[in-house]
Amino acid sequence: MSSTVITNIASLITNDPSLGDSSPLGLIQDAAVVIDGDRVAWTGESRKAPPTDNRVDVGGRAVIPGFVDSHSHLVFAGDRTEEFNARMSGRGYSAGGIRTTVAATRAASDAELEAGLVRYLAEALRQGTTTFETKSGYGLTVEDEARALRIASAHTDEVTYLGAHIVSPDYAGDPAAYVALVTGEMLDACAPYARWIDVFCEKGAFDGDQARAILTAGKQKGLHPRIHANQLSYGPGVQLAVELDAASADHCTHLTDADVDALAHSRTVATLLPGAEFSTRAAWPDARRLLDAGVTVALSTDCNPGSSFTSSVPFCIALAVRDMGMTPDEAVWSATAGGARALRRTDIGRLGPGAYADLAVLDAPSHVHLAYRPGVPLVSQVWRRGRKAV
Repeated sequence: MSSTVITNIASLITNDPSLGDSSPLGLIQDAAVVIDGDRVAWTGESRKAPPTDNRVDVGGRAVIPGFVDSHSHLVFAGDRTEEFNARMSGRGYSAGGIRTTVAATRAASDAELEAGLVRYLAEALRQGTTTFETKSGYGLTVEDEARALRIASAHTDEVTYLGAHIVSPDYAGDPAAYVALVTGEMLDACAPYARWIDVFCEKGAFDGDQARAILTAGKQKGLHPRIHANQLSYGPGVQLAVELDAASADHCTHLTDADVDALAHSRTVATLLPGAEFSTRAAWPDARRLLDAGVTVALSTDCNPGSSFTSSVPFCIALAVRDMGMTPDEAVWSATAGGARALRRTDIGRLGPGAYADLAVLDAPSHVHLAYRPGVPLVSQVWRRGRKAV
């Protein structure tokens, strides 16, 4: 293994206050990063950098940790263009939503599903995402859920079993039987490929008691809980997440004061997904309320074919700053260190000694440009595990 110094960095986000300006971003001006193998070996002012085998000059650009996209749904077939077009045109639409994607996904071959996944991962990597989580949830049979997770697990360690996305159309008249399947035979088939278990706790999907049973069964199989919570309405999802020590409660759009307080006094991260609100014209989550209460917040894309078909974390950062009350500093922290917290990882989402050398070089002097110049492809280089990937 050889060592490399990336130098002439105008501003560097480390997400370690002890390494930089004592802010949460741990910002260092005129900085350098030394990479040894796949890890960061040293971070500091460029004039103090130790000697290395190789030198890369980024010409006064900003460097940030690679984005950690902690919520996505990337194993699917088809798209829902007609549904989106109708929604944005103010027309009613009677097609099946998630069920449409379930039908297309069941009909697709393994090779077709994997090709789609690889395409979306490459798309995300070009925009600075170096770690991603992805879920099943568009198969809803034992075989189709297991193959989705098997395909995903070849590309990431952060794989989530979401058999409880909706009640399978095959069990529309017997939700209890579907919950029994999700917590029994389907869980047995899926657990070997997954790290996490998730459930859509919402009216029209799974209620609090069903969600508790599903997540508890997953914990007994060694899977750790995450939860789709309080997206469309007030409900029990956030309280259940805290009760079960879920790593993340995702969406968090409709929250009571008790929900916010519970999150603030727990390890559960509130993962906000502004792409979903953008694509459905729904109310924005109130990030300012959560942050002011002391809640740990993550930002993620929720990339999926129905409600948030974007793989762009920079786009979500811009939305969070413009419409959710976040500062540029808070949004970038939430999309990097916050995502790492939502995955309970300490080796990503930061640029300090021991962390993976995952970083993005911006064609700008500051990370603030991610919100200041929305829609502009500012990511000029991406390094993943110590190697230039883009």
